[in-house]
Amino acid sequence: MTGTDRGERPDLAPYAARSEHSRGREHPELPKDERPAFERDRDRVIHSAAFRRLEYKTQVFLNHEGDYYRTRLTHSLEVAQIARGLARRLGLNEELAEALALAHDLGHTPFGHTGEEVLDRLMADVGGFEHNLQGLRVVTELEERYPGFRGLNLTWEVREGIVKHASSWDAPRTEGLDAYELDLQPTLEAQLIDLADEIAYNNHDIDDGLEAGYFTLDDLETVEVWRDTRALVAERHPGVAGRVAVYQTISHLIGRMMADLVAATTANLRAAGVETLDDVRRAGRRLVTRSPAMERKNGQLKEFLHTRLYHHPKVEAMRFKSERFLTRLFEAYVDNPGLLGPECQDLDRVAVKRAVCDRIAGMTDRSCLEEYRRLFDPFVRV
Repeated sequence: MTGTDRGERPDLAPYAARSEHSRGREHPELPKDERPAFERDRDRVIHSAAFRRLEYKTQVFLNHEGDYYRTRLTHSLEVAQIARGLARRLGLNEELAEALALAHDLGHTPFGHTGEEVLDRLMADVGGFEHNLQGLRVVTELEERYPGFRGLNLTWEVREGIVKHASSWDAPRTEGLDAYELDLQPTLEAQLIDLADEIAYNNHDIDDGLEAGYFTLDDLETVEVWRDTRALVAERHPGVAGRVAVYQTISHLIGRMMADLVAATTANLRAAGVETLDDVRRAGRRLVTRSPAMERKNGQLKEFLHTRLYHHPKVEAMRFKSERFLTRLFEAYVDNPGLLGPECQDLDRVAVKRAVCDRIAGMTDRSCLEEYRRLFDPFVRV
């Protein structure tokens, strides 16, 4: 069941994805209204339990460190905002872009990338762990919301975008995923998520890092793209200072990065002679890119954040602690599968480890800490 294009923008570019041409859902359904297929996918993601749990999953700072800092949920919303803006300017399908943006972190663990690294190490003998593939498990198996099938039964294009999502942090693993045509490029809507993700986290990590006091505005003056954008804000708004100056600089920086991406991508499409979605898929490379100049400037910003924020001693201390208790919790579950429920007691070790991995990956920072205390603190009531 592919859905209908009623309600979808009539002015989409010829190479945009369209609901009427979707490859459909794994399980046939009778649609209960006339929403286009990708709009329905977006709504299913928003209403999923996994999406709600992102509110208490770490981006960089733990949830209990303050109400100001981003979480996986607020990050996903910011990515969706940027993705919709990019899709609109490029004539692409905004609903597909938004669905992919909101779904791109559904497979993330508690405690950010530390959680992913720990689970990958602990699952190494049974296939490892990678958050894109875990996201696919969430939307195809782990969510239980509909009669007749497990998962969210999203369209093939959304599932493909989850599988092929890649960023500077990670690259998708591809074992057993031949159904998603790994030799071909994904839709342009899926491609732009990779860079919308990076635009969002680079800029909100500047904001969060300043708020935490891990670096200063003077430190940021060493970063060319920040320095240039700050000068632009000062020129447009003489006398602006303090937090307002920071907010305006971040806002202008996001705008500059988006405009650069649109210009570079438009040039790529023209140079490659792209006229159809099939041309996109067979291009042999990603067509959604930055300009070389912005790529260089963005790399400098990323290097600054890696040094001054992601490897700050306080962040490293939390990484050390979370690795210890995630490992202990995983081992306790594997050695005592009855802790997961009676249905796991007779599973073989491979199945037990996958069930444990699913359980821990689905936890929030808060629920993981509570479970750790429940199992290891003798004074906490079971």
